[in-house]
Amino acid sequence: MPFTTEIPVRFRDIDGMGHVNNAVYFTFMEQVRSEWYRRTFGVRAVGEIDFILARAECDFKAPIGYGETVVVTAWVTRVGDSSFGFRYDLRSKATGTLFATGESVQVMYDYAAGKPKSIPPELRARLEAEAARP
Repeated sequence: MPFTTEIPVRFRDIDGMGHVNNAVYFTFMEQVRSEWYRRTFGVRAVGEIDFILARAECDFKAPIGYGETVVVTAWVTRVGDSSFGFRYDLRSKATGTLFATGESVQVMYDYAAGKPKSIPPELRARLEAEAARP
């Protein structure tokens, strides 16, 4: 099931060319991913997030301008032993214009041991349920 959040473009997001800098698109994806995890599992502190970003990619479709509100939608695409994937759409709230699509892979991580760990059962059940939905 897709998860959506709205992000207003800030002045600091704009680069010298007058549009949102390419790196900010990844920040927008990070924001929806973090919000999903926080809302799904009641995470209240950064130390409670036990996954790391292993890979991220973005296909830029149209520039985002100052004053836009970007609707970022994410959904689970796959679930592995220690990793899971998200897909993203970034669209204009006002016009529906597709600004970008993206994908990311997250890996569950044991910070004390310094290595990946298996996806916990509660998270696995939620991820698998969401990945199974059209």
